[in-house]
Amino acid sequence: MDPKPIITVLFLISATVIAAQEYVRPPPRKALHFPWSRKPSSLPQQVHISFAGDKHMRVTWVTNDKSAPSVVEYGTSSGKYSSVAQGESTSYKYILYSSGKIHHTVIGPLEHDTVYFYQCGGQAPEFQFKTPPAQFPITFAVAGDLGQTGWTKSTLDHIDQCKYDVHLLPGDLSYADYIQSRWDTFGELVQPLASARPWMVTQGNHEKENIPFLKDGFQSYNSRWKMPYEESGSSSNLYYSFEVAGVHAIMLGSYTDNDEYSDQYRWLKADLAKVDRQKTPWLLVLFHVPWYNSNKAHQGEGDGMMAAMEPLLSAASADIVFAGHVHAYERTKRVNNGKSDRCGAVHITIGDGGNKEGLAHKYKNPPPEWSVFREASFGHGELNIVNSTHAFWTWHRNDDDEPIRSDQVWITSLVSSGCVAEKTHELRKILTEP
Repeated sequence: MDPKPIITVLFLISATVIAAQEYVRPPPRKALHFPWSRKPSSLPQQVHISFAGDKHMRVTWVTNDKSAPSVVEYGTSSGKYSSVAQGESTSYKYILYSSGKIHHTVIGPLEHDTVYFYQCGGQAPEFQFKTPPAQFPITFAVAGDLGQTGWTKSTLDHIDQCKYDVHLLPGDLSYADYIQSRWDTFGELVQPLASARPWMVTQGNHEKENIPFLKDGFQSYNSRWKMPYEESGSSSNLYYSFEVAGVHAIMLGSYTDNDEYSDQYRWLKADLAKVDRQKTPWLLVLFHVPWYNSNKAHQGEGDGMMAAMEPLLSAASADIVFAGHVHAYERTKRVNNGKSDRCGAVHITIGDGGNKEGLAHKYKNPPPEWSVFREASFGHGELNIVNSTHAFWTWHRNDDDEPIRSDQVWITSLVSSGCVAEKTHELRKILTEP
């Protein structure tokens, strides 16, 4: 008797039993403690980098010395800096809090796939980063709703083990929630990773921090995390786009006007009109509040934005949409207009980075037909775009500090499936509407 059928049946039974076992989630962890230490006022702190247009990088850091220069020296050899760039600086006051001097300096042009060494403000220590490749493959680490807890630290440690090129964060960074010193500790927490790879972020509800009649929203976020909005033709730091290695990424704002009469919507139309899918066959979109969410938390909060913008992104054949806000993980089929659609986007909710509010455990049952995988656990994702046609997505659950790969799928681009060509007329019609 051929043993292969028996082995196959045993494997399927084993897989079914394992899948049926409910994952026992570990308990929540406390907020991290950052002991105060006296540092030289000119010491660069909270260093992080982000894209600033083609072949350029923005270096951001904070000093307590208000006279410290916004200068970055850099080169391809440690301690030998062949180039220097002068930047700008800002600061802000928030009730009784006064920020340090926040420096933003753009460096470049830079070579692709190259390690650069740099110093900020002429002061040690030396940092280094690696520029992304010029073409595929490229890997993105993805984690939202980070905060500053023990689970945050575990998530960051796992991301640090990943050989990634760019970090994508769909909102809710520090969970400072009006306590401005928490922005400083968050910058300190992420510096080891954010100074070595570009972090591309968009805002969440915890970045608002507005006080009616006293403070406008997003002051801290906009001052500290300047993104390439000007370089991408946007008038707001809350929405922008960038391109890297065959990918066009659009970062949208869930908490600024986004209806069809808004500046953001008009900018999005203009940005999509510039996209060349031969040059950038993959189109990624990030924002904070998910449109497809079968968790009971935050139901319906993205409906207004979805009604206005989903037809536009669908016509543009967006491949993958990342969101946060819901403190859990969920992946959909390709979906559009509330149902499965072979030319729709894969929606991934990944608001499970490690925040202080805990996980969203309750899901709607039965699950919608478009929901493929969902679990309320902390973790992070990795998107390895292999070429113009295929990408490999994995989600890594934090399981007692071990990154357990719990969900994985190969995703085929809409360019290769013919959807982009099919929707050319539809997109052109929407883009030319007044």
